Amino acid sequence: MIKPIVRDLFFLGQKSEKATKQDLQIGMDLQDTLNANRDRCVGMAANMIGVNKRIIIVNVVFMDIVMYNPVITKKDTSYEVEEGCLSLDGVRKTIRYKNIEVEYLDAGWKSHRERFSGWIAQIIQHECDHLEGIII
Repeated sequence: MIKPIVRDLFFLGQKSEKATKQDLQIGMDLQDTLNANRDRCVGMAANMIGVNKRIIIVNVVFMDIVMYNPVITKKDTSYEVEEGCLSLDGVRKTIRYKNIEVEYLDAGWKSHRERFSGWIAQIIQHECDHLEGIII
C-alpha cells in the first residue's frame, strides 16, 4: 500500500524499534511507496511512512533490497556530501563513508552480511540514520 511521506521532525527524530517477522508487510508498503516516488527517491526508512520500525529499502542498480534490522558494522573513507530527503525541504551537508559493511535480515528472515560502496553505501547510511532518529 502506498503511504504518505511523514514530514513531522519530532516523529522522525525518534529511534526506531527492532522489526519482527510480524512487520513483513511494512517492507511491502515501503516497496509500494518507493515505486510511487521513484522519480525523486532511491531509498526509504519505515519512519518515513509513519512506522517506527528498523526497516529500510534501498535501490541497488536494477533492484530494490528491503533490509530488516540493518546494522552498519564497518565503514571507511569519510567524505562530505549534500543530500536531500523526501521528508525534508532542500539539501543539507553530512558526512558519509565510501565503503560500508551491513548486517541485515531479508523478508525470509535470512541473515546477510554485505559490503557496499559509493552511491549505494551513501543511500544505506542515509536510511540507517533515519532508524537512529538522525535527520540530515
